[in-house]
Amino acid sequence: MENSGKPLDEAPDEVKLAVDLIMLLEQHDIDPHLALSALEIVKRDLQQRCAEQE
Repeated sequence: MENSGKPLDEAPDEVKLAVDLIMLLEQHDIDPHLALSALEIVKRDLQQRCAEQE
């Protein structure tokens, strides 16, 4: 990941969370294809939750 000079602590919350998730996947040596499949499931679940809150 390229560092654009902006410290992570000043980044938006969604960027911080994305970096944390990437690090977690890398630390556990998760296959990228498996991670993408799992993230699609997570995305559908979160979209469902958002729809229920509206």
